[in-house]
This record gives sequence, C-alpha cells and structure tokens, in this order.
Amino acid sequence: MTKETVVRIPALRKTDGGEACLVFVEGDGTLLGRRVALQSEVVIGRDPTCAIRLDADDVSRRHARVAPEGDGHVVGDLGSLNGTWVNGLEVELRRLCPGDRIRVGPYVAKYLPAGDVESDYHAELHRRATTDELTTLPNRATFEAWLSRELGCARRDQRPLALLLIDVDHFKQVNDQRGHAAGDRVLREVALRLRAAVRGEDLLARVGGEEFGVLLPGADLAAAAEVGERIGSHVRAAPIAVAEGSVAVTVSTGAVALDPHDDELSFVSRADLRLYEAKRDGRDCVRA
Repeated sequence: MTKETVVRIPALRKTDGGEACLVFVEGDGTLLGRRVALQSEVVIGRDPTCAIRLDADDVSRRHARVAPEGDGHVVGDLGSLNGTWVNGLEVELRRLCPGDRIRVGPYVAKYLPAGDVESDYHAELHRRATTDELTTLPNRATFEAWLSRELGCARRDQRPLALLLIDVDHFKQVNDQRGHAAGDRVLREVALRLRAAVRGEDLLARVGGEEFGVLLPGADLAAAAEVGERIGSHVRAAPIAVAEGSVAVTVSTGAVALDPHDDELSFVSRADLRLYEAKRDGRDCVRA
C-alpha cells in the first residue's frame, strides 16, 4: 500500500475561545470523550513517557506525533509498525483539517480546532462516563479499565503491581443514625483524605457504595501495605463534621501484589479476601 505523504491545504483560521484538541471517539472506554489540548507537540504511543499513552499491542512505543504548524496542526508517523491513519488513509505526514479522525491501533481521535464547541460536549460526556458524581473520583468502570491496562503492562514490562481494596468501617450505621446526607458527607471527605494519602502515580477510584480501590504500579506487597497504613492514618486523623456534630471514621484495607498466575478476577478476589480478614480482625487495619 502506498503511503500518503505531505498534504498542503490552506492554513486553518482560529476561532475565538478554547484550544485546539484531540477528542477520543473510539477505543478504551476510559478514553472515550477524553480531550487532549494541543498547546505544543504531543507524542502518542505505548511508552509511559508519551504525552498520550495508549496501551495496546498494535501501538508502537512512540507511534505518532501531533504538532503545531502555522495556524493549525500536522500529524506525523514515527516509524510505527502498524502505521498512522487519517480518515482511512495511511499517512507519513499530513496537515489536519477540522474533524479529521486519526487512528493509532484500536484508538481513534478526532481533531477539533480552537474554538470548536464540540470539544466541550465530548469533554462533558467523558466526565460523566468516567467519574463518580458524589466523590468526583474515577468510577468503577474506569477502575476496571485501569486494572486491565495495568495488569497487561505489568506482565509485558515485568514490573510489580499491587492493589488495595478499602472499605469505610460501619458505614451503614452512619446512614441509619445520621441520615444519608451525613453518609454522603463522610464519603466525600474520605475520598479527599484518600487522595492526600496515595502516591502521585497511584490510581484511586470509588468502586462501590463505601468501597474504594487503589492500583499501585511498580509497588510490591510491602510498599502496598505501607500505603494502606498511611491511608488509615489519614482517614482516622480527625472526625468528619456532619450536621449536628461529627463522626469518627476508620477504614479497613486489603492489600495484594500481583502473582504470576493472576488474572483480573483472581487479583481482585485475593484483595477482597484480605479486606474480609481486616474486617474480621476488628477493622481499622490493613491485611496483606
């Protein structure tokens, strides 16, 4: 197949407001609707150093780049194995037009120039699909997509991966005795304290009613247990203010490290078993 080379078209005219961006319209559910601003050159690929990291076997480590040119942008292939495609044509370098669809492996991103209101629409769809409304943490669907991606990365790159499952102790009593508004307040504050306790590279989400999950790329079991202890300390540090008083809150945590024989189900199931042990042993503790 002959590759398309440089295509020259009249320069794009910027409109008022907003930045030029890519919006993902096909691929991993956690990426759908994601908006990536094009303030400067961005590199797309599987490597963790890429500005847009796409984890799939048919995406090269450094697959393609999108860079400013004049009043618009160009997309260029970086010698990828499976090619970079725009609107169904394989390209080496191409100036982008509004609405162009760039395919890299199983992912498709739509190019929207500055001021295009469609980018805001896609951003809001992405937020709703991936975010828990109460706590503003990523939701369960996002966590499950992370789990699949990080497990694949850990296997391919032969690096550690750990998982924490965290449950708010005696949460039903808060709802029963203080009301659901107090329960919501507790969950929002716990989410804030969890954010403050995890590492920058850790992936935190609300995965159930009062249950949270944390994926810890690069962490072994000892490091995971340390993060779990820090989480417990942050949560119990001070009572949480609710209407007509405050509530002392603790969490129970189960911690596991990825085993060579784990799949997604067994990995989570082992963490859930450790969480059950923490509850059985009196709560407000970590079991690894």
